[in-house]
Amino acid sequence: MKKVIAALMLSCVAFSVTAQTPWPKEKPVQVVVPFPAGGATDTIGRLLAEQLQRRLDQSFVVYNRAGATGTIGAAAVQRAEPDGYTLMMSSLGTYVIAPHLIKSTSYDALKDFDYISVLVQAPNVLVAAPSKSVRTVQDVIAELKSKPGQISFANSGYGASDHLSAEVFLQQTQTAGMHVAYKGGAPAINDLMGSQVDYSFQNVNAVLPHIRAGKLRAIAVTGSKRSAVLPDVPTLTEAGVPNAVVYSWQGLSAPKGLPAEVKDKLSKATIASFRDPAVVTKLEEQGLEIVANTPEEFTAFQAEEFYRWKALIEERGIVIE
Repeated sequence: MKKVIAALMLSCVAFSVTAQTPWPKEKPVQVVVPFPAGGATDTIGRLLAEQLQRRLDQSFVVYNRAGATGTIGAAAVQRAEPDGYTLMMSSLGTYVIAPHLIKSTSYDALKDFDYISVLVQAPNVLVAAPSKSVRTVQDVIAELKSKPGQISFANSGYGASDHLSAEVFLQQTQTAGMHVAYKGGAPAINDLMGSQVDYSFQNVNAVLPHIRAGKLRAIAVTGSKRSAVLPDVPTLTEAGVPNAVVYSWQGLSAPKGLPAEVKDKLSKATIASFRDPAVVTKLEEQGLEIVANTPEEFTAFQAEEFYRWKALIEERGIVIE
């Protein structure tokens, strides 16, 4: 009988030790990026994984699960266990735009995720294919008016910030264009450089090397002020297009129900990673602005952005089946 009791006590101790294994020591953490490799969100996700791996002494592995403007990957994350071993790095398209556009979206962006931190933000930049002779925003507007509905705008997927930036631009200039959706920013940029499409509103950091190499021409930025890395490129407001301020942003989330201690540890490590002077310098050189906010700040910001884009989408009557 004593042996049985001793065995049970040892079993309980072993269970207790296992249950209290500090996150993330149990196994590698999967960071889902719901877009193809090579785009802006993927780049930020890989940088975060590298930083967290160093700070938390565990493997953080990026897994690209693209499709349907990020909603396929987001739905998979939403269904995952909220144990800290499945995270999502995504852009505003997944969090605040696609839910209004894609009726088949299976997650509730306001209720189904724990929001950890918005890491970075940046204005988009209107870029022209190398075959285009336009130089100014007014040149683009003139072309759109001369060929209504025929001028193409590449985007990384319906519901992404580059798609909605184009919608805002067309709305404010009272013109009509043709949207061409890709499965991520990288293929959209490749076709733009090959002059298979005319224009695109891309994340500054994603196209900056191509602009500097002369492979794409920057026309205007969507920020409230000029980008520090493109000081000679005017804002849309300066170019005569008001109410067209749009910032793209990337943020980290987890399935709803993340244990408080895991959320606290993860958020602190994430914020510290993106406030590291070396990381800040690297990202700012690419045209990104550091945000690195708290879970509470991200949650409030996500709701604000959610309703902002909801209003625009309803006003424009944009629907994707």
